[in-house]
Amino acid sequence: MPTGIWNLDDALVGNLPTDLKNGLKSARLRAGKITMNFDVAGVNMLYIKHGKFGNDANSTWQLLMSTDGGATFTQLGTDILEDNTALKLDSFQVNTTAKVRFQIKKVGTTRINIDDITFKGTGDPGIIVGTPDTEPGDTPSTGTPADARGITTGPDAQPTAGDNSNSLFGNPSNATTLTPDNYLLDQSYYVQSYSTSRSTPNWVSWHVDASTINGTAKRQDNFAAFAGLPAGAFSVQSTSYQNSGFDRGHNVPSGDRTSSTNANSATFLMTNMIPQAPQNNQGPWEQLESYLRTKVLEGNEVYVIMGSYGSGGVGNNGSASSIAGGKIAVPSNVWKVAVIIPAGDSDITRVTSATRVVAVNTPNVNTIEQDWKKYRVPVRDIEKATGYNLLSNLPQAVQDVIETKVDALN
Repeated sequence: MPTGIWNLDDALVGNLPTDLKNGLKSARLRAGKITMNFDVAGVNMLYIKHGKFGNDANSTWQLLMSTDGGATFTQLGTDILEDNTALKLDSFQVNTTAKVRFQIKKVGTTRINIDDITFKGTGDPGIIVGTPDTEPGDTPSTGTPADARGITTGPDAQPTAGDNSNSLFGNPSNATTLTPDNYLLDQSYYVQSYSTSRSTPNWVSWHVDASTINGTAKRQDNFAAFAGLPAGAFSVQSTSYQNSGFDRGHNVPSGDRTSSTNANSATFLMTNMIPQAPQNNQGPWEQLESYLRTKVLEGNEVYVIMGSYGSGGVGNNGSASSIAGGKIAVPSNVWKVAVIIPAGDSDITRVTSATRVVAVNTPNVNTIEQDWKKYRVPVRDIEKATGYNLLSNLPQAVQDVIETKVDALN
């Protein structure tokens, strides 16, 4: 599973039409249990989607927790009646500061499905918990749209230029405030080029270091329209993705901006979203985001540029080239470039032909492979597909080396 290795006892990974699942597969339990083979610290909430398998009768199951590496388990709460014919999301509060592992145990006689197990908390090195964009909040909301708002800038915002600035490596498309489909927005906590005709970002650029992921603020989930678009531009609402079959896919992840509520709230503006296939957003994309945060926790800083291009993706409702009555374009591809350097100063001068650059280009489809590493490409491939000049502030000789090779994962 994306979270780590689990032991399946009288259980299996099901992919039948009668398995309830968010995507292609889910866990199916008969009379056994599934148990984490790893510990994680900093968890304060656990999310689980669950339901009955096929036409089986109602059943019951338990959630158990261990604080001694799996030697003993204690039940959290009471037995859970499983009578859901569609996946239901439930949350479970965790009241301990110890490292924990969980077990889901069947106590009824009929089969159940379990899917989308999500940790939320502060996290620790080795596994990033806390603010993955796979959290339930990315599922499009319904009802009354939230009020439009702008950016509230605090002292934790990145500088406008120089070290740690969000556009240190350049403006890939030469975006300006005079071009509606290449509209430059400096959102303090990130910089972006926005397309008013597509109602999505062309690209977004930001910096991540230990200070930006310090866990001061929790995930806000306060999706809202951005109040600062040029006159006449369509304003994407918090509810504009409803019934579309696509997630509100963050460009800048919530988990990269936990230094304040201002920083985290900035990531929930709809100008930071694309219609992203749920199995892309909740699978390899979230894993890549978590991987990059792990590199920061290991003593690095990361400069990231993400974007999307093309027409047509495949979500939960099938293929689509647009949503919201044609107002929001659905991209065919979602890409990311990350420059990883040891934490320090004079960042751009420290980038050499030996610097690690991770470039990934993924199809925006639900049938995507779950391992992001399978989608590594040279930066130049993304430049050819988009017409952008990425990492343009680096010396050309350095670009010619780091942009023409595929990341070797070391």
